[in-house]
Amino acid sequence: MTELSTITPTAGTLSDGVHVLPLRVYWEDTDAAGIVYYANYLKFIERGRSDMLRLAGIDQWRMKGEDGVNFVVRRCEIDYHLPAQLDDQIEVETKVEVMRGASLDMRQTVRRNGEDLVVAMVRAACVDAAGKPIRLPAVIRDALV
Repeated sequence: MTELSTITPTAGTLSDGVHVLPLRVYWEDTDAAGIVYYANYLKFIERGRSDMLRLAGIDQWRMKGEDGVNFVVRRCEIDYHLPAQLDDQIEVETKVEVMRGASLDMRQTVRRNGEDLVVAMVRAACVDAAGKPIRLPAVIRDALV
C-alpha cells in the first residue's frame, strides 16, 4: 500500500479532523446576476475534500497509480440556504462524520463570514481499478482519524 505522501499541501488548514479551505468567488463561478451557479458548489466541496486528503498526506494520484485505489462520490445530499455572490470570500469546511468499511461520510459546509450558505452530506466510496468497492486502506483510516 502507498505510504503517506510527501506532496506539498495546497491550501487550507486541517486541525482536529476539520479541514477549512478559503476560496474567493470569481466571475466564472457565477450566473449573469453575479450569484454562484448552484452546480459550482459541487466544485467547491470537491476542492475541500481533495485538499483535506492532501493535507492528511494522502496522494490520490499516486494511490490510484500504484495501488489501483480510487475515491468516487456515491451519494451527495445538498441544501442551499443562502447564495454566495461575486467576489465573496467563502470557506469550505470538511469533516469526516462516519468512517465505514469502504466509505467515508463527510459533512461539508460552505460559509461566508460564519454564516452557512450550503450544507452537503457526501458519501465517498473506495473502489478498485475496476470500480468495485474495497475496504479503506489502513493508511487512509489512520490519516483521517
